[in-house]
Amino acid sequence: MKRWLMLILLHSIAMLPWNWLQTLGKILGTLWVWIPNRQRRDALINIRLCLPHLSETQHLKLRHQSMVHLACTYMEFAAIWLWPTSKVLGLIREETGAELLQCQPGQGLILLSPHLGSWEIISLYRASKDRFTAMYRPQHHLDEVLLKARQRNGAALVPDNFTGVKNLLRNLLQGQSIGILPDQVTREETGSIFAPFFGIKAATMLLVARLARRSNAKVVFVFAERLPNHLGFHLHWLPAPDGIASNDDLEAATALNKGVEQCITICPEQYQWTYRRFRRHPDQEPSPYRGPSI
Repeated sequence: MKRWLMLILLHSIAMLPWNWLQTLGKILGTLWVWIPNRQRRDALINIRLCLPHLSETQHLKLRHQSMVHLACTYMEFAAIWLWPTSKVLGLIREETGAELLQCQPGQGLILLSPHLGSWEIISLYRASKDRFTAMYRPQHHLDEVLLKARQRNGAALVPDNFTGVKNLLRNLLQGQSIGILPDQVTREETGSIFAPFFGIKAATMLLVARLARRSNAKVVFVFAERLPNHLGFHLHWLPAPDGIASNDDLEAATALNKGVEQCITICPEQYQWTYRRFRRHPDQEPSPYRGPSI
């Protein structure tokens, strides 16, 4: 029953025009900020930890902006998943740094898309240009819908487990491109290390470094910035920092986080600050997220 209700809601939202979708997201996001809940508390904790140089007034303003943008992202999912591919890709109005996608013959390409702006549109776009495989985390109630939506433009999806990692490596060795969300707290089986993220130790995946080392693939960061006035998105391609494929795991993980930071710095208000990036701590330190919702 829950699955059917979610499907009905998803299809209903997808029937709305783009500007209505984003307006609805702004309204829901504003309510989300004002009603006491765990997400608004987590967002403020993360912003305070990562951006201590800002004043408390700026912290609160950034939390408000980011939660409104995140609500817009969630509303946009319905359109990105269910609208015709050509209509969705037409939302990409600007593109910067596309020359970074040029690789040596036979060289694979690792695309790293943080939870910034609209990350769902990245796979759809890349699959329209080249053979593309993305790693995803199965969703219980919408797994079938998400698989169909994300694969409709030719993209292949693999789960975030050992089997999925093997598929990613094979595709890279064949000169294909793959996509990974680099700012997730990964499953233990894919490996992680504590590395600085905005100066705070955070569990950071080693998967990117291991794949890059074994395949000699090129690594590029990408995100889709939401443009004002319902205009669509600006696609940003950024070079990976030096050391991202280092044999030293800490150096590689630090470079990975630096790349994520560089993306966030461009439009911090569009980052998913609600995500509990610091929930795993070294030396059994207490979680910063403990406490009641506010």
